[in-house]
Order: sequence, then C-alpha cells, then structure tokens
Amino acid sequence: MDTAGTDAQRERQAPLAAYELFQTRDLDEARERVASVFCPHRLDRIGRGSFHARHHHLPGERLSLNFIDYGAKTLISPGFLREFYLFQMPLSGAAAISNGKDSYCSDPSRAALLNPHRPTTMIWDEGCSQVLLQIDRAAFQAHLGQMLGGRPDQALTFSGSCDLTGTCGAQLRALILHLVTEADAGRAALGAGSLMGHQIEAALMTGLLEAHGHNFSEALHRSHGTKVAPRLVRQAEDYMRINIDRPLGPEDVAAAVGVSTRALQYAFRRFRDTTPMAFLRQIRLERAHQDLQAARPGDSVTEIATRWGFTHFGRFAQTYRARFGCTPRQTLQDARLEPFAT
Repeated sequence: MDTAGTDAQRERQAPLAAYELFQTRDLDEARERVASVFCPHRLDRIGRGSFHARHHHLPGERLSLNFIDYGAKTLISPGFLREFYLFQMPLSGAAAISNGKDSYCSDPSRAALLNPHRPTTMIWDEGCSQVLLQIDRAAFQAHLGQMLGGRPDQALTFSGSCDLTGTCGAQLRALILHLVTEADAGRAALGAGSLMGHQIEAALMTGLLEAHGHNFSEALHRSHGTKVAPRLVRQAEDYMRINIDRPLGPEDVAAAVGVSTRALQYAFRRFRDTTPMAFLRQIRLERAHQDLQAARPGDSVTEIATRWGFTHFGRFAQTYRARFGCTPRQTLQDARLEPFAT
C-alpha cells in the first residue's frame, strides 16, 4: 500500500489546510498539541489503523473553527471541558459519545454538542474526520440571554445528538461548511476585531440553539417572533432581584434605570406582558417558596410570607398554590419531614 500517496490525498482533501497547527504520527505530541487549544485529556489509539493526527485551527473572537483527523480508532477522554462547548460534526466515519448521562453516536447526519459541565468520553472510529466549533461558555450563555431577553437562571445544557437532516440542522451544517469553503479560498470570515466575523459567530450560536435540543428550547420557542426586551427592562429586573428584600415601588425602579414610571410600565407590558410590581411579586413568591422548602423548627408560613412582603395571607396561599401546585403549609410540612443537618 502506498502510504505516502494516501497521506498526500488526505492532505489535499483536508478542510482548513491553510490553518494547520500540526500533523504527527506521535501520540504524545498529538495529545499535547490538541490540549493546547482545547484542554488536557486522555488520548489512546485503540484500533489497528495507522495513527496520523492532524489539527487545523481558525480562531475567531468567541469561537474557533477546527478540523481534526486521527486516522486510527481512538479513545478520547477530556472529562469536563469547563470553559467551552464543543460542537463536533463528522465529515466521514462515526464517533461514540458519552457526555454526562447522555450516550449516543454521531456521524455525518448527526452531530454532537458537548456540555462543558458534564464529563465527556468519546471513541472516534478509524477514518473519522470532523469539523469542530469550540464556543466560549460565557459567550454562549450571554448570547442565550440576549435571545431570551434576560439572564439564564441555569447552565445551558444540550441533550442527545443534533439532527443535521432537518431544516435547522441542515441550515447550520451548510453555514459551517460554507465558512470552511470560504476559508479554504482565502476569504476567512472569522477573526478577532471583525464586525462581520462577530455577526457570523452570533449566527452560528443562534443556529446551534435552534437546531439542537436543550433545556431552554421551550422558552426560546415561546419567545419566537417577539421582540427582545430593551436594556431598561433587563436592568429593572436585575435591580429588583438585587433589592428584593427592600420596600420598592414602581417609581423607585424607574428612577434606578433612569426612565419615567409610565415608560417603565409600558415597556414591561409590551415586552413581558406584565407590570414591574407583578414581576417583583413573582420573584418574591419564589423566594418564599425556597424559604419554606428550607424551613427550620420554629419557622411559620406567616413569618416567611411577611418576610417577603405578603401580608394578605389568604391571597398569598391562593397565589402560591396556583404557582407551585400545593399550599404553603404543605411545603412547610414536607420540609419538616426532612432530616436536618447538625
């Protein structure tokens, strides 16, 4: 077999060839060089194929575009990625993925999106080559917040494989491959300080959020077609969360964000379909719920309700039941059944 000829053919066909970081037949070197871009990890050849690792890397501002091929069947175990999400789109071959409790296979019709806060182990089959998007975790969370119109209250968590044959998945795949083609033609769109690159990165993150199932999918679908809340609404919500234990009126919140009370009321009705004070009551209700769940001997429903500004106890119980499906007293009784730490 003409190994040199095969390698030359692979190199001519490799995406992002102008952005080569390295190619090597040395397993330790490959592990170290890939870790310098991603994170420390275990890398072992577990098949009989010829190991020939290549990594091509095009950095952007909030994400990077990569191509990786190991040649041989490999075991890759990075554990927690921590600071970034990793979208893996096989161009050939397949990979077995374990990310937290999720286990599935990826291939040219199904991509993988690895959550940084869940441990990862993978097996790439012999001949598996992939285009990868490395997305900064904080930037991805911030982009999600912009789409939701408010700061996410938990970590963005994707589940299962990403179908690349459906409408959204096919569009995402086409966009990524277009960026690869443009880069190979010397017209790379990504790059630090590039306004166009910044917008393309946003489009890629939006595409991932639309194409792949995650714990905010329902919230995004509910808000689809609505306008993103302006900054004053988000600032007002943040102000109320920070000052949740203080007596606040609409005029206090309006003054804090520098608008009139009427303008604040209008913005909340238009973009949140509620009022500032109704929003404040809801987050106080959630705090009361948390305190009831964590109640200690001597705590009472009346004391906790009063702590969070609820003085009409009949109305409090009614609102609480509508929100949480049980009465405040039931929550308190359940909490007392739990053993207390000493």
